[in-house]
Amino acid sequence: MLVARLAAQLPARRALVQYPIHARTFASKKSKRPQQDPSGSQPAASSQSSSEPSKQHPNVDPSAPEQAPAAPGDISDSKLSDLPSLSTLDFTAADETPRSERTGARSAKDSPSSIERKTRHMSKLMIGIAALGLGVYAASLGGEWTEAELKEKRMTLETAPSTRWGRTVERASGVFDLFTKPIWTELLPPPLPAPHQKPYTLVLSLDDLLVTSTWDRQYGWRTAKRPGVDYFLAYLSQFYEVVIFTTQHNYTGCLALTHDHQTAAPIVEKLDPYGFHVAYKLFRDATKSENGRPVKDLSYLNRDLSKVILLDTDPDHCTTHPDNSLVIPKWKGTPGDRGLVAMIPFLESIAIYRPPDVRPILKAFHGKDVPVEYAKQEAEAKKRHIEAWQQSGAKRLSESGFTLSSMFGSTSTPSKSPVPPTYLEQKRAEAQALYKEEQAYIAANKENFERLLEEDRQAMAKEMSGNALGVVQSMFLGKKPEPSENATVAGADVSTPEKV
Repeated sequence: MLVARLAAQLPARRALVQYPIHARTFASKKSKRPQQDPSGSQPAASSQSSSEPSKQHPNVDPSAPEQAPAAPGDISDSKLSDLPSLSTLDFTAADETPRSERTGARSAKDSPSSIERKTRHMSKLMIGIAALGLGVYAASLGGEWTEAELKEKRMTLETAPSTRWGRTVERASGVFDLFTKPIWTELLPPPLPAPHQKPYTLVLSLDDLLVTSTWDRQYGWRTAKRPGVDYFLAYLSQFYEVVIFTTQHNYTGCLALTHDHQTAAPIVEKLDPYGFHVAYKLFRDATKSENGRPVKDLSYLNRDLSKVILLDTDPDHCTTHPDNSLVIPKWKGTPGDRGLVAMIPFLESIAIYRPPDVRPILKAFHGKDVPVEYAKQEAEAKKRHIEAWQQSGAKRLSESGFTLSSMFGSTSTPSKSPVPPTYLEQKRAEAQALYKEEQAYIAANKENFERLLEEDRQAMAKEMSGNALGVVQSMFLGKKPEPSENATVAGADVSTPEKV
């Protein structure tokens, strides 16, 4: 059967497909076989080869008689010789893709065009010019200091770098001053002329000194004023130019890093609503950054540092001028606290006695409990005053026994005169009287102050809304914003002189 024959030849065909070289050799040998004689005689080799299929194909009987040719389409009795010759099949393997090896020659597409060459030359030229300019700039940074530079940097010839490299580094680091130094070179305006200017400047921190904040689930964050803070500010404003200096931002500032909902400006306004006691307010943009921490550099205050006192609760804020600073304990909301009021006698004594330089006095109290230590010194001074008065001549005259009543035979002993107050006590009594007078004036005119504050708020809100509306109209509608009713001559619109 044909199926049996094909199954018998299948291993041979697989071998030929697997080894294409043998298949090609077999095909070449078959092409060299002699042609069959037309007379029907066959060579011996062919007869020999015809007898071999019985060995290769045991299912084929060589002695069987030849059968008649099968009808077209009948393949059941087809012979092996009638099948297509294997020589007509292409068993050669596909040629492998030849490898592309580098010959060292440059490809045309790798060579730059004329425009690219010009661009490269121009880039090299610009880099060279930039390097030359940078070198010239670096050389100019090492020049000598000028008087204007020393004044701007708040240095002297003794404190400024003297070497060329030191001057270069100092001037080059000035590029980052926008991020590390206060926004203004002078944080406060020039002092007022006498007698309006207070002799000393008192810089107060806000966080945990004047106020503090607490949080609970019922109310969230709440800010509380320290006990006695109103009296502290009102009383000492007689002697000092009071400045509140906080490390928090005025627009998104907070009392702590987690108090993101609070702003510092409204809190400061609550401490002095009428503007009687706090002269100036400084916020985070007025601080100096050192190692990523805000520092209150007092040299930017535009004040004589010999007459500046800084009260703070964080020693990191006072690193630039420790001799001008006093670090006191933080207030964490304890009711009935007297720590702030206890500082008043010490501060008022400095303002009353008016020393030429406050720094030696403040340095003597570093690391001590200032109210307690000063109370001891004031008690000792009072004791010395009494002893001096007792030894004075006025006391001896009062104890001499000669009085007007003794001339008429009276035997009563004269009473001793009271001890006169000290100079500090006299000035303190005067300051207390002025404080009471000021508080009475504020209480009597509180309604007028509140009315003025409300008018200012309304005018400010109207001005802000008018400016915003005018900007929108000019941007989208092309309308010119109308001038405000409170416009001055310099800022009024010339087209509407009647509103001036």
